[in-house]
Amino acid sequence: MTNLALTVKFKRGDFSLLVEENIPLENVTALFGESGSGKTTLLRIIAGLEKKACGKVTLGKTCWQNDKTKTFLPPYKRSVGYVFQDNRLFNHLNVEGNLRFGYDRSEAKNRVRFNDVVDALDLSDLLLRTPHSLSGGEKQLVSIGRALLSGPELLLMDEPLSALDAKRKAEVIPYIEQLPSNFSIPVLYVTHNLEEVTRLAPNMLLLSEGKIAGKGKVEKLLERIDLWSVTGRLAAGSVLNAEVKTHLSDWGVTVLTVAGHELRIPAINASPGTLIRLRVQAKDVALATQKPVGLSIRNILSAQILSIDIEEDIFAEVLLDIGGTNLRARVTREAVDDLKLATGQKVYALIKSVAFEEQLFAK
Repeated sequence: MTNLALTVKFKRGDFSLLVEENIPLENVTALFGESGSGKTTLLRIIAGLEKKACGKVTLGKTCWQNDKTKTFLPPYKRSVGYVFQDNRLFNHLNVEGNLRFGYDRSEAKNRVRFNDVVDALDLSDLLLRTPHSLSGGEKQLVSIGRALLSGPELLLMDEPLSALDAKRKAEVIPYIEQLPSNFSIPVLYVTHNLEEVTRLAPNMLLLSEGKIAGKGKVEKLLERIDLWSVTGRLAAGSVLNAEVKTHLSDWGVTVLTVAGHELRIPAINASPGTLIRLRVQAKDVALATQKPVGLSIRNILSAQILSIDIEEDIFAEVLLDIGGTNLRARVTREAVDDLKLATGQKVYALIKSVAFEEQLFAK
């Protein structure tokens, strides 16, 4: 595990950023926040692209920046690969030329092999093509490959899927997901899309108005009501770890197992035994005090109420235990009174399969 230590300050106009954190980097870590919160600015500081930033930046035992010792390594001396929102490929070079641009100039001791990157990202059929002839998803894969071939110890990705439609996102995201295991490189991934966070990142940093508002496991942060100002109330919910059990091809359904329960979602392209993560928004979970019959909803999970938080408006937030895993439901205050819901009570959680339609899985 690599540790990124930051004690940095930055000011531009009315915006100020202040971050003092030790960030253990393993696999993919999401940097999440609304537009203008400072996500890209923080990434640029780490990469050495903001010379006016003050403070200290250290990766592992290597100090990249320290005001006290007047240390400031320029970007090309920081072992960082940077993938921008816009792919920034060189249009006068073909794909192979773009990839070799980073590879041939790298002075990294432990460079990855050119063919390993080409194979891992399925770029072999694209090598002789020009950037103009590539789809948006293909361009981003080439950008990722070029960053990898520079031999970085840390890969920084600044909303790399933001310009892609849902289909292209679903095609690219499995490649990003596999980067840490394929190349032993941690990824710091900037996004304001919770579906991307759920799919890619075990851990998350929440950035709000230039400061870290929370950090930790994704599923724990998304459960917390006190972080709604950052995660968004409408997006509040839970992250479930699931395993693909089987496919019901006649019905276009994939059956998962979650905490001892079966869960049906629209069919996804994944083999039985594959582990996946799902985000369930609280607004998509209904409650019943008796097991319903004659109902179109296929996902009915036995649960126990852990807590009930009454909001100022018409809603109540209910936290459930569904076999050792937490699930959050949003119901009306009227429903809480009418059903006499209480902490410790046994209930049934109902989730429509269509609630999972927008998740980022290749079809």
